[in-house]
Amino acid sequence: MLISHVEQIDKNKQWSRALDGSDYLPGMVGLNNIKETDFVNVTIQSLMRVMPLRNFFLIPKNYQHCKSPLVHRFGELTRKIWHARNFKGQVSPHEFLQAVMKASKKRFRIGAQSDPVEFMSWMLNTLHADLKTKKNTSIIYDCFQGELEVVKETHKNTDGGTEYKGLVTETYRMPFLMLGLDLPPPPLFKDVMEKNIIPQVPLFNILKKFDGETVTEIVRPRIARTRYRVTRLPRYLILHMQRFTKNNFFVEKNPTLVNFPVKNLELRDYIPLPTPKENERLRSKYDLIANIVHDGKPGEGSYRVFVQRKSEELWYEMQDLHVSETLPQMVALSEAYMQIYEQQQ
Repeated sequence: MLISHVEQIDKNKQWSRALDGSDYLPGMVGLNNIKETDFVNVTIQSLMRVMPLRNFFLIPKNYQHCKSPLVHRFGELTRKIWHARNFKGQVSPHEFLQAVMKASKKRFRIGAQSDPVEFMSWMLNTLHADLKTKKNTSIIYDCFQGELEVVKETHKNTDGGTEYKGLVTETYRMPFLMLGLDLPPPPLFKDVMEKNIIPQVPLFNILKKFDGETVTEIVRPRIARTRYRVTRLPRYLILHMQRFTKNNFFVEKNPTLVNFPVKNLELRDYIPLPTPKENERLRSKYDLIANIVHDGKPGEGSYRVFVQRKSEELWYEMQDLHVSETLPQMVALSEAYMQIYEQQQ
C-alpha cells in the first residue's frame, strides 16, 4: 500500500463491495473464529484502531528486513483488514494464528480459549523484540510505552529469623505497556428481591492506584507495600481491569461495572502527572478507541469488542464475523476488561 493511500484511509467513508457480493467497510471487517480464537480476534480488532501501528504495518517496506514470521503475518492481516477490494467481506486470521502458535511455543493456540490481556501483553512484547532497533526503540514502544515510579517498602528480617529489623524502601522507574486496575470486591449480599446487585465503580476510583499515595499490597515474591506514580504518559494507554482471580480450585469473575468516559478522559483530574519540559505541553486528555468485554462465566464465555471508526466517529460492536453499528452509551454499559485510549494531540 502506498504512503499516500495510508494517509487517506481514515477519511474514507465509502463502503466496499467484495467479490462475493457482500458490502463491507474497510477496517470494519469480521474475523473468522477458527476455534475458540475470539481472544485473538478482539486483540487484533483493538490494535487496528491504533493509527501509527496500523500505518506502520500497512507498508511492508517498514519491516522488509525483519526475519520474524509473526511480524510479516501480522502485516498481511492488517493489509487484508484495511483492503478496499477484498474477495470477501470477512478475513481469516489463520496464517497469523499459525505464526502465533509457533512463536509462543503453543502457549496460545487454536482450540484453547485464552485471555486477551495475556495475549496482548505477549504480542506487544514479542513484536517489540522482533522489530527493535539498536537503541531498543520500535513502533510498539512509540505507541504504548509509558513509565512508572515505584516506591516499594519491604520488611527487613534477619537471615532466616523472624526478628523484625525495620522497613527497607526502594524507589525505581519502570516502563509499562499497559496498566492493570484492581476492582473492589463485589458485595456478598443480595437485595430484598433476591437479585444480585451489580456493583459499579467510577474509573476515577480505581485509577487512584497510580496517584503515588495509594498503597498496593504485594504478596509475591515477598510481602511488600508499593506505591505507583505515572512519570511518562504513552500516546496510547492500555488499561485492563483485573476481573479474574484464580483460587486453588476455580477462577472467580468480578462483575463490577466500571463507569468511564468514552471521550475526554482527563487524567490530570485523576492522578498527579509529570511536569512537562519547558517548551512542551502536557497531553493528558484521552479518548477511548477500543473496549474489550468478557461475557459469561470465568474460564468459558466469550469476548467481543467495541471499536471506533475514525472517519465518522461511529462505534461498532465486533464479535468474530459479526459487525454492527452501536451507540457510544452502549459501550459504557459493558463489563469492560481491556481498553485502549488515544491521547488527544
